Amino acid sequence: MEEELKCPVCGSLFREPIILPCSHNVCLPCARTIAVQTPESEQHLPPMLHPRGPATVPAVGATAGSASFDYECGAGGGGDHADKLSLHSETDSGYGSYTPSLKSPNGVRVLPLVPAPPGSLAAAAAAPRGGGTSSSLTCPQCHRSASLDQRGLRGFQRNRLLEAIVQRYQQSRAAASAAAKCQLCDRSPPEPAAVMCEQCEVLYCAACQLKCHPSRGPFAKHRLGPPPSLQDAPSGASSSAAGGSSSTKTAGAIRKFPTCADHELENYSMYCVSCRTPVCYQCLEEGKHGKHEVKALGAMWKQHKTQLSQALNGVSDKAKEAKEFLVQLKNILQQIQENGLDYEACLVAQCDALVDALTRQKAKLLTKVTKEREHKLKVVWDQINHCTLKLRQSTGLMEYCLEVIKENDPSGFLQISDALIKRVQVSQEQWVKGALEPKVSAEFDLTLDSEPLLQSIHQLDFIQMKLPPVPLLQLEKCCTRNNSVTLAWRMPPFSHNPVEGYILELDDGDGGQFREVYVGKETLCTIDGLHFNSTYNARVKAFNSSGVGPYSKTVVLQTSDVAWFAFDPSSAHRDIVLSNDNQTATCSSYDDRVILGTAAFSKGVHYWELHVDRYDNHPDPAFGIARINVVKDMMLGKDDKAWAMYVDNNRSWFMHCNSHTNRTEGGVSKGASVGVLLDLNKHSLTFFINGQQQGPPAFENVEGVFMPALSLNRNVQVNPALVDLIHLAENSKLASSHCMAAGESRSRWNS
Repeated sequence: MEEELKCPVCGSLFREPIILPCSHNVCLPCARTIAVQTPESEQHLPPMLHPRGPATVPAVGATAGSASFDYECGAGGGGDHADKLSLHSETDSGYGSYTPSLKSPNGVRVLPLVPAPPGSLAAAAAAPRGGGTSSSLTCPQCHRSASLDQRGLRGFQRNRLLEAIVQRYQQSRAAASAAAKCQLCDRSPPEPAAVMCEQCEVLYCAACQLKCHPSRGPFAKHRLGPPPSLQDAPSGASSSAAGGSSSTKTAGAIRKFPTCADHELENYSMYCVSCRTPVCYQCLEEGKHGKHEVKALGAMWKQHKTQLSQALNGVSDKAKEAKEFLVQLKNILQQIQENGLDYEACLVAQCDALVDALTRQKAKLLTKVTKEREHKLKVVWDQINHCTLKLRQSTGLMEYCLEVIKENDPSGFLQISDALIKRVQVSQEQWVKGALEPKVSAEFDLTLDSEPLLQSIHQLDFIQMKLPPVPLLQLEKCCTRNNSVTLAWRMPPFSHNPVEGYILELDDGDGGQFREVYVGKETLCTIDGLHFNSTYNARVKAFNSSGVGPYSKTVVLQTSDVAWFAFDPSSAHRDIVLSNDNQTATCSSYDDRVILGTAAFSKGVHYWELHVDRYDNHPDPAFGIARINVVKDMMLGKDDKAWAMYVDNNRSWFMHCNSHTNRTEGGVSKGASVGVLLDLNKHSLTFFINGQQQGPPAFENVEGVFMPALSLNRNVQVNPALVDLIHLAENSKLASSHCMAAGESRSRWNS
């Protein structure tokens, strides 16, 4: 509230505040400061031609010819001109004819109070010259101008209410500053509070804070702030100060009520609705408000208080939201701090793991190099030893042979010459090709390609994509209809991780395992063909290139125990003609065309009836069940996707895969009803005409998902019929079956 109680010019608490025509407030001394004199000759100039130079005082010794068109406020003198004000039109939003040269503490530029030297041109310009000049005042907040009349600033109303609030505020601030004492001090009196814990809501002095609330252990995450400032001072402080200080009561007792600005001896008693201002009795009798609409001051006071209270409710709600938002932001700050520490620890751990892995790999590579070196050394040493031995043997043989050659005894030479020749030849053959070549190279054939790893290290950075968060199921949009369920979900707010798609999973309706039923980018999915009267559990998860995120919460959906269906126009042949909200079907062609129902059955017992509304020229309509991909441009039952009974006016046949069986007497005519009993518990299909079973059970071993089906031509029109439950049970002895009206399929389920 303190900002509301500060003057926009001086930045201090209001002193003698007055109300400007624009409803803003300003201190009376500040109003004298920003009042500006304007020559009457300039008041008729366009605003763009008004002088805008800074208000300066000519230097001493300046000539008359050097005077500018800048004008000073005359309040620095006797204040006569600053106190002359005439109300300017509220539609005038001009800036006046001055350019301020100083800034107030609130950033509003104001004119300096520099008295002009006696005899100067500025002083002469500031002096009244037969009405040649007039004073004006520009609001420092909205820049709306008003001109001073003969009364000057006294023509503005004094804001005594604001003055009283400022006085109470100053007193409560003094009481609050006196009350900000340490709440745990053993000293008397307690030391002034130095900090306040936002979580404990306790005031501590410096010594008690170190002793009782150290910044470690469980208190490490507590936020310590300065003691409560003036706006946070407890209400009890002001009330106690008001109760314990007689100055407040005295000030309230001697508070003077405002009097009329035009009639100083009269108090305000009425409120002028046209001028939106309080007036006195004389203003109504002889003043300008005589013909205006007026109301009682007290009534308007209460009415405006009520309006203000109502307006404050909205502001209060926004303030509450702002406080909650600030709490959220503070929590985010704490989470950022904690997450930052966690990420730092994770980064250090990951880098240490990389260093450890590199160290281990280094040891492995060094072991390989050592083994290779030892192998090469062993091979070379073996070759050296082997070659040295051979060389010694060859050298000894050579020396021996040379000594033999030196002998002159022919007979003795010939005795050993053959053996020596053979030994020399054998010794020569031992030096085969390659024997004098090294078996290993001095070069190592080990090449370490570290470039990809170095590139990976240089490119090592935080990936921008993480696993997607948990999707939020939108329960208000999740619903069931017949044996289909619709699920909707969305990503949580503040989720910046990209999502490439979703995976929706559903169980089997009997508490079994989940299975995927949808993978894609949509956030709304409808699953058809489920079991009636079953409870399904569904969940969803998101995925992106980083992987699959966690599952959402599981939602439980209950399918209907009674199936309501009509004819399905989306899957019908184009020659089918539907009416009566898709409850009546006929055909525009003489050829048979197929139409399916909107419900699908895979479990339980289902019965429905169709009424033959029109039957001309003895056609053969077919009634039965079919799969979704049945052929629709031929009679029902001619392919392997349908099981049907086709009937004329005298007899009927069962047909599947174009095989006709069980001819039965009894046909249909206009007004007849045809019933279909699909028992998926026994996997059988039975037909009825006019409530009587038509032949034996038509088909056995019927398994899968089926839809009600019908084929007809332009000579037949069919719509749903009402069924008599008792008649059907008595005549067909199907007491356990259920019947329904208007295309309804009733189901009986196994527990």
